[in-house]
Amino acid sequence: MVVLDGASDRPEGGQKTPLEAATTPNLDALGRRGTLGSMYTVGKGIAPESDAGVFSLLGYDPLQIHLSRGVVESIGAGVDFHEGDLALRAGFATVDGDKLVDRRAGRNLSTEEARELALAVNNEVRLKNGTRFHFQATVGHRAVVVFRANSDKFSSEISNFDPAYVRTGQISIAQPGAPQYDIPKCDPLDESPAAVKSAALVNEFGFKTRHALDSHPVNLQRRKQGKKPANFVLMRDAGTSKPRVQSFLEKWGFKAAMIADLPAELGIGRLLGMEVREISSGTSLDDYRKRAELVLRLAGEYDFVYVHLKGPDEPGHDGLYDLKKQRIEEIDGGFFAHLRMAAKLQRTVLCVTCDHSTPWRDKGHSDDPVPVLVAGGSLEPNGSGRFTETSSDSGHFERLERGSLLLPRLKQIAA
Repeated sequence: MVVLDGASDRPEGGQKTPLEAATTPNLDALGRRGTLGSMYTVGKGIAPESDAGVFSLLGYDPLQIHLSRGVVESIGAGVDFHEGDLALRAGFATVDGDKLVDRRAGRNLSTEEARELALAVNNEVRLKNGTRFHFQATVGHRAVVVFRANSDKFSSEISNFDPAYVRTGQISIAQPGAPQYDIPKCDPLDESPAAVKSAALVNEFGFKTRHALDSHPVNLQRRKQGKKPANFVLMRDAGTSKPRVQSFLEKWGFKAAMIADLPAELGIGRLLGMEVREISSGTSLDDYRKRAELVLRLAGEYDFVYVHLKGPDEPGHDGLYDLKKQRIEEIDGGFFAHLRMAAKLQRTVLCVTCDHSTPWRDKGHSDDPVPVLVAGGSLEPNGSGRFTETSSDSGHFERLERGSLLLPRLKQIAA
């Protein structure tokens, strides 16, 4: 299963989507060997976060599981998490006065800069009641924070300290992009003392990080360079326990491997007991070729191999049409060019899809359906067209109402 993160878009206004406009001869060739369909990755009307999308693609219903992305990303980042701790996905952002002006600090914060800033947060921020925490930068602007359990209990029933994602039931729903927001506030979602305490703790930490970060040398230098300072920390998707799910082997009977580069996917793989291969991020043809080579090696050892390719999602979030198109072409020229020539692929069921749509006009995740390409196994190829939103609507593979139905269907095709 090859997942092109956020590659899907929304056809509108007579303009081709980045998938339609991209030159993808290798993916096109694979399309001629299979058949196309589409699906809602979590469900119709739901604009999912990546973790919900990935869980769904792996055959788990995220609407029935408290995913606790904060916990999952902590596991993916290698941060110690113990039952009862409070973990949240975090990210460096830019605030000016009482406004949140950039949720990703310009998306040009290097991992090295982030690590320096995280060190300052860990060394300088002191919380009431002596609550201990560990704040860890991961990749670029991304981070995780784990508040250590003490005599008082924490609760995950708190709102997100991030206005772009709203807690709805067990998952967070992406909201339409906006140029700026009011500075967020975390609220308890029930009246329990634990929820009240946890929300207050998140607010306290968020505002104290601003004092530690605003005049940090890294941010002084960024301002001199005309870059946005990373002077605030957003947090979302709180969790106090690991999601309770069957392992992938127990649920599907497949010995499985995952290839990814970000904590969300890595954490999901580890949580499900998959063999996790972390590979450094990069979007060059050589980076993608190395991923394809690793996929083919693992395909000889494992029943199921999942590979997550992040490239197209970020330019979708940034509203960069041409760059999103370029990222898709890089994947085609590096990853699929190598994959399509492999003899091993002739004996393998291949599925190409997306974990969600990230329309470049919206600058955020949407509830639009995503394309699905399936080739191999008992499925008869029909040369149904290119891997695009429009072609998938008229493809011969069925429209799936939720992504958790995909893996059972692939298992049936592979039998």
